[in-house]
Amino acid sequence: MSAIQIMKKNRLLIIVGVVYATLFATYPQQASKAVSNSVYYLVEMFEVLPVIFILTVIIEAWIPKEVIIKRFGEKSGFMGNMLSLMLGSISAGPIYAAFPISKMLLSKGASVANVVIVLSSWAVIKVPMLANEAKFLGVQFMAVRWILTVVAIFLMAYIIGRLIKKENMTVSIEDHEKEWLEVKKEYCIGCGICVKLLPDVYELNQNKAQVKALPVKGKYIEAIQQSIEKCPTKAITFYGDKTT
Repeated sequence: MSAIQIMKKNRLLIIVGVVYATLFATYPQQASKAVSNSVYYLVEMFEVLPVIFILTVIIEAWIPKEVIIKRFGEKSGFMGNMLSLMLGSISAGPIYAAFPISKMLLSKGASVANVVIVLSSWAVIKVPMLANEAKFLGVQFMAVRWILTVVAIFLMAYIIGRLIKKENMTVSIEDHEKEWLEVKKEYCIGCGICVKLLPDVYELNQNKAQVKALPVKGKYIEAIQQSIEKCPTKAITFYGDKTT
């Protein structure tokens, strides 16, 4: 990989580094505080995200796609909205922990509207937050705000669900249909088991496995299933033999 490619792939980190260098050169005291805050949030992320990724893997492996479509899909109706509200309300962790779960729900057939409800309720009406709100601001305040917030969330979900379609998003069921064998890099630990089993199909790139070449006309299908079973983090997803 050339230096230009490395810079393009890490341009966000480079921009952040340039900003911090400029701050230290002009406002060193404020820059020091900014670094301390950044380190605090990075530590928090490293503590929370592994648990969320494990939870996402478990949900994706154990809950069939048909269940997600039925309970959270386009035709799940008001009950799907309520289940989404409940899922977001009882969840723990900061809001950024909701994004991997939302991505998984979308990829398995959840509607855009229900994902909006999960994200919004996770952000503003989680049960632990409501308990603290009632403690410091009173039960009446908490109850009225909760009702108005839920109404606003449902209205926002309806509008976004009408305006935003899955085919216009980064994550969609259609995306999975285009590439029927996928290694999810956020789960991969770079153990190399799949590469050893099928070097013609998988390869390691920056300590992460990736699909090097899709098999032709069903070749290696049994071996692919074996690589999925042996993957310790269940990072490999097989969408069926679309080449036959």
